Amino acid sequence: MRRLDQILSKKEKSFRERVALFPLFLLSLPYGGAVWTRARLYAYGLLKRKTLPCPVISIGNITVGGTGKTPLTMTIANRLMERGIKTAILSRGYKGEKASGPIVSDGQTIFLTPEESGDEPFLMAKRCKGIPVLIGKDRFVMGQIALQRFGVQAVLLDDGYQHLKLHRDLDILLIDSHIGFGDGHLLPRGILREPLSHLCRAHFFIFTKWEDGQNHQRLIQKIYQIHPASKIFHSDFEPIGLVNFWGEQEDLYLYEGKRILALSGIAHPEYFSLLLKKCRMEIVCEMTFPDHHRYSVKDLTLIEERSKGADFIVTTEKDMVKLVKFNLSQLPLKSLRIEMKLREEKEFFQEIIKIFNGDWTG
Repeated sequence: MRRLDQILSKKEKSFRERVALFPLFLLSLPYGGAVWTRARLYAYGLLKRKTLPCPVISIGNITVGGTGKTPLTMTIANRLMERGIKTAILSRGYKGEKASGPIVSDGQTIFLTPEESGDEPFLMAKRCKGIPVLIGKDRFVMGQIALQRFGVQAVLLDDGYQHLKLHRDLDILLIDSHIGFGDGHLLPRGILREPLSHLCRAHFFIFTKWEDGQNHQRLIQKIYQIHPASKIFHSDFEPIGLVNFWGEQEDLYLYEGKRILALSGIAHPEYFSLLLKKCRMEIVCEMTFPDHHRYSVKDLTLIEERSKGADFIVTTEKDMVKLVKFNLSQLPLKSLRIEMKLREEKEFFQEIIKIFNGDWTG
C-alpha cells in the first residue's frame, strides 16, 4: 500500500510540474520555429555565409550553461601555437559589454578590463600568451582584423556553434556528461538552444566532465542516430594548482585538509565544489552567485564575514579576474587553476592538423 502511495505521489508531482511548465513549453514553440527557420535559410543559401581566407574552428554547445568551451578554446589555441600555427581567438564577449575597441589582447598586452571585454575573453587573454583575443558580434570582421593586424594562420570561435553567419572548417560541439541534453526541450522550457536535429552540423563531439564508469549509452545512441558518422571524444578537468592574488601558482598538496570557503559565480558551481573535494580540501562554506556575476563591495563584505571559519577562500579563475580590482590582499584568496584534458588528445589533434595539411574532408 505504501509503495502504491509513493507511485501515485510521484505521478501527481510529475503532473503538477508539467502543468506549471506548460506556459514555458508554449513559449518554446515560436523560439524553436525561429531557430529552425534561420538554420534552414543558411543551409539553403538564402542567407549568405561569409568566408575567411584561413581555417576557422568553432567550439560551442547546444545547451545553455557551461560545458567547458573556454578551457577547450585555450587548450586548442595553445597546442596550435606549440605547433607553430599562429591563432587568434574570436569571442562575442558577454551580453555586449561596452568595450573601447575589439582587441582584448594582441598576445602580449591586455588592453581591456574584464568589465569591458567580459570575464572569459579576459581570462583567455591572460592565459594564452602570444595569442590575440578579439571580441565583437561580427566574427567575420573580427577575423579580418586578426588577419590584417596580427598575420594569424587560423581563428578559433569561442561559443561559435550558433554563429552561422561565418563559414567554419570544423565545428566542435561540447556536451556536459553530467546533464546531457536535459529533458530534451528547447528554451525556455528546457536547456536546449537548438533542436537536437541540429547536432548534424557538428564534426566532432566532446563529452566534458567525463568520468570512468559513467553510463551514457542512450546519450551516445542519440548522437549516432542523428549523426551516424560523428567522431566522439572524452575529456575532464584537471586541477593543476592554486593561484594567489599576485598570480603566483602554488602546489595543490599544500592545501590538502585545509578548511575553505568555496566561492563561485559560474553556471555549475556544484562541479567546482566537486573538484575542490577531489583536491582533498574541506569545504566549510559555499557561496554561489549567478554566472558572469559582477562583484560589488557589498558582496565582498559578505564574503569576508562568511570566510571567518575558513583557512582560505578558493574561487575560480573566471571569478578571480573580476575580484582583483578590489583590495583583497588582506584576504586568504586563491583561485583554482584547471586544464581540460582530452582522453584521446593525440588522435584529436591529428584530426585538427589535417585542416592545415589539406587532408581534411569534413
